[in-house]
Formats: sequence, C-alpha cells, structure tokens
Amino acid sequence: MTKENQEIVEHLADMELGQEGIVSENNTPSKKEEILNEKETELKESVKDSKAPKKRWYIVHTYSGHENKVKVNLEKRIEYMNMADKIFRIEVPQKTVTKMKDGKKTDREEKIFPGYVLVEMIMDDDSWYVVRHTAGVTKFVGSAKKPIPAKDSEIKKIIHKTQNQVTKVELDVKAGDKVRIISGPFSEFIGDITEVYPDKSKLRAMVSIFGRETPVELEYKQIQKI
Repeated sequence: MTKENQEIVEHLADMELGQEGIVSENNTPSKKEEILNEKETELKESVKDSKAPKKRWYIVHTYSGHENKVKVNLEKRIEYMNMADKIFRIEVPQKTVTKMKDGKKTDREEKIFPGYVLVEMIMDDDSWYVVRHTAGVTKFVGSAKKPIPAKDSEIKKIIHKTQNQVTKVELDVKAGDKVRIISGPFSEFIGDITEVYPDKSKLRAMVSIFGRETPVELEYKQIQKI
C-alpha cells in the first residue's frame, strides 16, 4: 500500500474511533488495529472496483443489409456462450419511412446508419471474439485488435433520435407535376409543383386563388398526385 493510501486508512480509522462518543480508554491498540484492517480492506476493494473494466458502446461494421441478422445472430451467441455479463445491448438504429405513390401509403423501416450496429459491452479478449466472429460482422470501428469505444454523448443522441423519431415521408413527385390538395386551408384546390424539398417532405406549388396564381408550401401528406 502506498504511503498516501496508508495515511487515508489511518485517518478513516481515527475518525471512526472518535465517532459516537467512543471514549479514549476504549481506543486500545487492538481496537485500532481491527479498524485499520477493516478500512484497508475497504480501500483495496474500492481501488479494485475503480480499475475494473467498464461497459462501453462500440460500433461494429457489418455486411450491407445484414444489420438485423447480425443483431439476431449475436443475441443467440451471447445466450449459448454465456456472455450476458459482458455483452449487454445490441442496437440497429432505424427510422420509419412512409412512401406515397398513386394515392397509396406504405411504411418501411430504414437504417439510420446502414452497415453499422451498436454494441454495449465490456471489452476483453472473450467478448471481442464473440462479437468479431459473429456471422455478418466484418470489423470493429478502430484498429483490428483495439476497438475504439464511442463517446457516450454520441450514443445518447443516436438512441434519443431513434426513440423520438419523426416519420419521414417519401413522395414520387417532381417540379411540373399537378397535385390535388387534400387537407389544410387549401383543401380541394389544384396546384402545379414548382419546387420539391425531399429532405423536409415538403414542396412548393402554385395555386389559383380568386384568379390569381399564389405560391403555397405544402407537406407531402397534404397532397395527392393527379
């Protein structure tokens, strides 16, 4: 034990002897030795815990389109290889995309980070082996034998984004197409699309209102292609 730690142990022991009105005559050498041993053990356990490997999030690269398969395969390997105490969560961040075509709406799940899977784990040789040799996994992000853990702040943003996702709508339209407005203040009007903003699921169209061409901004869900 270092001199600094020994001083800490003795200080803690003296504090305990002085608590709750323990009188000086009871503070025998044997009593102090007992408390010293107890505090020394506690300090060693504390230091041991502080040096214990901690679970972190790691990013795993997979074959394209195999993200969900990797998640299922890894969950199975964790179970039959008894690695639940080292590998905890596997996430494939996704978002819902709604596509509208010919007036029909279909939903599909789209990967936020195609080709990548997030794994929360305690990294050591055994856990590395289980993940790295799961079917569909090509590598960890980082060097071959020293994966780099992701920043907690980045993972929190990704998980939050997945849990509080805004549904993206896709619509097969372009400038020059004619559409019917089906909701909102311009419902039942006909418009000619002038601009499309697919990243915002919005568009701009010219609508004849009282004989005057007026530009209006509309969401995809508000229109129907004619």
